[in-house]
Amino acid sequence: MALQAGPGPRGETTWDPGQYLRFADHRLRPSLDLLARVPLQNPGVVYDIGCGAGEQARMMADQWPDATVYGVDSSSEMLQKAATVPARVTWQQADVRSWQPASPPDLIYSNAAFQWVDGHTALFPRLVGTLAPGGCLAVQMPLSWSSPSHVLMRQTLEDGGPGGTPLSNDALRAAVGRKWVDDADEYYDLLTPYTTGLDIWETEYLQELSGPDPVLEWVKGTGLRPILNGLSDAERAIYLEEYAGRLRAAYPERPNGHTLYPFRRLFIVATV
Repeated sequence: MALQAGPGPRGETTWDPGQYLRFADHRLRPSLDLLARVPLQNPGVVYDIGCGAGEQARMMADQWPDATVYGVDSSSEMLQKAATVPARVTWQQADVRSWQPASPPDLIYSNAAFQWVDGHTALFPRLVGTLAPGGCLAVQMPLSWSSPSHVLMRQTLEDGGPGGTPLSNDALRAAVGRKWVDDADEYYDLLTPYTTGLDIWETEYLQELSGPDPVLEWVKGTGLRPILNGLSDAERAIYLEEYAGRLRAAYPERPNGHTLYPFRRLFIVATV
């Protein structure tokens, strides 16, 4: 899950594996949907890029017992969490922007990670170019840019605290203001020249969340991390109070006590 999450003015984004895994069932479902569409029977070398706490890498090691499986992530916190569970997986710390496989892989898999990396027009063809003949690049990314939760995330940062008190500087606002994922047709045009098969689709999951401020708790594990890491303690408290109120209005609790949180995702399976 975690790669380089954008340059905040206070340094690189850090990750909280426990916070991320609070909604493990909802986060796991898209990864399973992606894995189910991989058209490989018995890959020899598999890389999970942005492997996070390692759930998908372990699943692939179980699904393909003869494969050599690597879990790659830039977050030491996530890799430490991954290594606590015994598995037939080799864990590697690396930044995908400079990462190169030791040998051509049969599968490069990435679930909810590449949205943290800019330069997709160079990244995706480069990764496809590392694949072995017949190999596959399988990617899932959230399409959350236009979701109310993420629009409000940016607006709250821009509006500042009470009376318009600034909560950040231009660098942080620019880091979170970048559109993370392009439209599906742009990836189609980008990858068609390099592939023999291309499967691209979108799915919206109507997620049922529970607990106090569940949408806030969801984004605190992913999209909100650069803001949380980029604010001082005092700024963070002001921001979270204002943002939580806006989220409660946008995503009201249902009569049964649960909160519905629609979430769109983009899937790409490219075969060479």
